[in-house]
Amino acid sequence: MTSLPSSESQCIGCAVSGDLGRRFECVVCGKEVTYCGDCYDQGKNQPGDKHKYFHPTKAIYNRVFFDLYFLGEQLDGNGDAPQSYKCAFCDELGFTSMELQLHVLEKHMEHPDAAEVVDILDQMNQGSEEYKKSTEIRCQEKSRGGLSYEVILAEPAPNVAVPKRPVTPGKNVSVEEIEQKLKAAEERRISLEARKMAEISIKLAKVEEATRKKDEITNEFITQTKEQLETKIERHVEKREAIISDMKEKLKIHAQEIEKTRETLEQQKANEQKAIEEKLKTAQALRDENIKKMLDRLKEHNTIKIAEIKTQINQLETQKVEEKARIIENKLFTAEQNREKELLKKIEKAQKLERRAEVVRQNKAQTQDIDGQQSPIASSG
Repeated sequence: MTSLPSSESQCIGCAVSGDLGRRFECVVCGKEVTYCGDCYDQGKNQPGDKHKYFHPTKAIYNRVFFDLYFLGEQLDGNGDAPQSYKCAFCDELGFTSMELQLHVLEKHMEHPDAAEVVDILDQMNQGSEEYKKSTEIRCQEKSRGGLSYEVILAEPAPNVAVPKRPVTPGKNVSVEEIEQKLKAAEERRISLEARKMAEISIKLAKVEEATRKKDEITNEFITQTKEQLETKIERHVEKREAIISDMKEKLKIHAQEIEKTRETLEQQKANEQKAIEEKLKTAQALRDENIKKMLDRLKEHNTIKIAEIKTQINQLETQKVEEKARIIENKLFTAEQNREKELLKKIEKAQKLERRAEVVRQNKAQTQDIDGQQSPIASSG
């Protein structure tokens, strides 16, 4: 399969870790400066203490994103996906590392950071150990279009010219060439569809075979289970009949024993009933005699006790009458005192009212004298 680098990393922009799918890694700082595709697209690639604004960033893809962006294209000589770098000085896009180096040498050598950028790009192009690891990995690749090729990741040999990328045809392509390419593409599409249909037919045949085998196994299991159940039922019926016969025999013997026990109990019951009747007769006689003695005692006791009770009742009634008389006298005495207190209060109140009336009469007399003195003065005037 693919020899693409692992996409396991952590984005310093949003702290997402794992398989980022598409990520951008600084060529100089390495994995310390890694951004996921979304953060890089949003412009979060900001310079820091070590990470400078002119450091190139390399795009790294997993298999899904590589097929999405570069379907049918080959990896470059270093085993990476095709890269497109941006000039840090004029923001021009679409350079390879060599093209960017030439661009900086031609247009930006007067910039103070141009020498460092050129040095970085030169080391990238020469395959320096500071920026790349020496590896050689061979694997077979097969694109979705059916093209098979071998990917070799290794350190570039010295004094070997860098292979040039094929030039994309310009606008002078003829209609016949376009039609031939479309026809070839259609033939490849039909071939792929036929292959897919064949694979689907094989899978369906396998599914049908598996279904048939499953049905056979299920039917065999049902047959065996049915036979086993019938055998078990027959054994169960035989055992049940044997158990029923044994239970009937045991019940018959048990019924005979019950009958014998019943006869014995009835004989014991008759004997006990006779003994109880004799005991009841004896007890009746003793009870009558005891009742007679108790009645005699009660007569004697009633005569003496009634006299004592009458005496006690008389004494209690006398005490109650005396107590009631004493209570009534106390209440009368208390009521007399209360009446005297009320009379005193009323007398005091009447005296107060009388004094007040006297004061009112005196005031009235004085008022009349004053009025009488003023009337002659008014008439003379």
